[in-house]
Order: sequence, then structure tokens, then C-alpha cells
Amino acid sequence: QVLLVESGGGLVQAGGSLRLFCAASGRAFDTYTMAWFRQAPGKEREFVAAISWSVGGTYHADSVKGRFTISRDKAKNTVYLQMNSLKQEDTAVYYCAAGIKLPGTAIATMTRTDFGSWGQGTQVTVSS
Repeated sequence: QVLLVESGGGLVQAGGSLRLFCAASGRAFDTYTMAWFRQAPGKEREFVAAISWSVGGTYHADSVKGRFTISRDKAKNTVYLQMNSLKQEDTAVYYCAAGIKLPGTAIATMTRTDFGSWGQGTQVTVSS
């Protein structure tokens, strides 16, 4: 079982930046893909970005490409989401997730159901 704990959320003005943290524990992560999802009020939970823990390959949703960057620090067992040029539509609860990608498939093909471990979420609010 993987335990994930997010932090770093808060209130920020449009155009500002925030960095989210996801502390992971519980087992070795080399076979895992780590991801960030978000859920705004009244909306479905949507994919934001993912990273292969072992090789560091990344994939970002079109809505955040060029503004958000996912990364990980193996020594600290931590996944990050650097969010720049924030917009009001980025307001949501952000969740860290861990899942195992099928061999021979790309991170981009993973869906929410491929991620079996989730954190409790951290609120990000972007004001005008």
C-alpha cells in the first residue's frame, strides 16, 4: 500500500505561482507512475500531469502544458507540481495519485482508474 500526503496548496492571485508537494511512503516506487489530478466544484476529477518514478518521463494535460511542471525527488520520496501563470480556472482540490502502468504502454494512456492510491487532496484557489 502506498501512502500519499499532499501539501502546498493555498490562495494565490491570477498570474502567480504555487508548488505542490506529495510525500510518498509505504513501499518501493520504481514500478509506479505518479500523477496529479484535480477536481473543481461540480466537475469530474481530471488528469493534470504524470511522471514515471523510475526514469522520470513526464506527460502533462494540454490545459496546463507550458505552465505546470511535474517532477520527483527519489531521495526524498516526493513528487512536486510547480504551477506558474495560474488562472482562476485552475482553482480546484489537487490530488496526488500512484499507479502501475501496463508494460509497453505510454503514460499518456493511463486513466484515473489506473491509479489505485490517492492522497487526501490540497486546495488551490486562484483569485482575480
